[in-house]
Amino acid sequence: MSLRLTVDDLTSGNMTEFQEKLVKQHEDSMHRELESLVATADKTDAEICKKDFEGFKKLFHRFLQHKGPAVEWARINRPPEDSIQPYEKIKLRGLPDDIAACLNKLAVVKLNGGLGTSMGCKGPKSLISVRNENTFLDLTVQQIEHLNKAFNANVPLVLMNSFNTDEETKKILQKYKHHRVTIHTFNQSRYPRINKESLLPIAKTMQVNGENVEAWYPPGHGDIYTSFYNSGLLDKLIAEGKEYIFVSNIDNLGATVDLFILHHLMSQPADRRSEFVMEVTDKTRADVKGGTLIQYDNHLRLLEIAQVPKAHVDEFKSVTKFKIFNTNNLWISLPAIKRLHEKNAMDLEIIVNPKTLDGGLNVIQLETAVGAAIKSFDNVLGVNVPRSRFLPVKTSSDLLLVMSNLYSLDNGSLTMSRLREFPSTPHVKLGSSFTKVQQFLARFENIPDMLELDHLTVSGDVTFGKNVSLKGTVIIIANHGDRIDIPAGAMLENKIVSGNLRILDH
Repeated sequence: MSLRLTVDDLTSGNMTEFQEKLVKQHEDSMHRELESLVATADKTDAEICKKDFEGFKKLFHRFLQHKGPAVEWARINRPPEDSIQPYEKIKLRGLPDDIAACLNKLAVVKLNGGLGTSMGCKGPKSLISVRNENTFLDLTVQQIEHLNKAFNANVPLVLMNSFNTDEETKKILQKYKHHRVTIHTFNQSRYPRINKESLLPIAKTMQVNGENVEAWYPPGHGDIYTSFYNSGLLDKLIAEGKEYIFVSNIDNLGATVDLFILHHLMSQPADRRSEFVMEVTDKTRADVKGGTLIQYDNHLRLLEIAQVPKAHVDEFKSVTKFKIFNTNNLWISLPAIKRLHEKNAMDLEIIVNPKTLDGGLNVIQLETAVGAAIKSFDNVLGVNVPRSRFLPVKTSSDLLLVMSNLYSLDNGSLTMSRLREFPSTPHVKLGSSFTKVQQFLARFENIPDMLELDHLTVSGDVTFGKNVSLKGTVIIIANHGDRIDIPAGAMLENKIVSGNLRILDH
């Protein structure tokens, strides 16, 4: 028998008594390591670390006590029909008589912990320019400022930063000090990455600089409940009369404050008011990995692909059985968060995220998802919203869509152009030559007309001249060593372009 406990042992659900003793040893060793790390911090940082580590200890304890899969496939049921309401039904309630009174009960929380590294950018992703030189953060501030001005309301913006994004974000916030938006920030916890073999932290000091930066990570957006509470902001907002937060990813440009959903929440009788509303939308083949809502043990619950047994992954990805997915636009009761946190009653499934660091070291990150808490709240609800409320920018392909004339920009909000005859969004797939934002921008003299586009695939060394128009299905493939320059003013409709096409000035 092995004298070392592995991640595979913990996820098998078949631990022996000997292995259970090893679990206790691992937990004791982890506590000693964390105490040593706190000892390396200065006084101020040490207090923050102690709070963070309390959350980490709880997560690590649950990870070590893990008994097999998080869900049993046979016990999964479809949600009751009335547990997921169509958005059109919510809209039938109309708007509140006093919109300002409703808005004054709300705060907007944006998840702002991510970096722009996947798009070749340094620093917070929220500071990438996405439309007319406006960043994600610019557009968010414009949206809320417009609400506050239009209805004489006071909706604050709250940014959940990470240790990766906090410093640069706070510098940028100076530019909004004359805007009609109160902006608060708080930090996600900072957790140590764990050596996959030893199940101990790889960090040797609390300092986050130089080579030690990879030793730490922000533990997923499920950390919002603990870090929001620990920051004191939760109590502050409740004291100011706020009752709900609207939470969304800062890179989802469709996640604006919806007055119909807000009115639905505020107009319910106090004893039946929804404490948690998750916006879902219809799944397409592009969304097969997105989490979905299920009924499990008489609770509405979020099922993520990481929790699905391998034998059922294809079934999970099916657009016929699981027809909706989570947009991560969430409306959550502030008093309910406070109640559940203080009772330690929020049981979020642990996501074990394996990573390989520079140098080949295998580590794991223990993470949680904000939507997983739905099963802990009372009177929860899913709302099946239009696709327009899910407009994430994760790749340069997404960036091309939101920069194009498919969308109109009004007070920070993007809406599909009325000139487009079809409500669906085109499917765009740009190749590796377009991955980084600077590469992407260098390949377009300006963004093509895409109003009548259905599908675009581009691969290889391809550039676009000014005023190009793309319609129907367009596929452009430059083979290795070839280059294709789409000339200025070109109109491509249902075309396949391949080979080597270069137009040069003479």
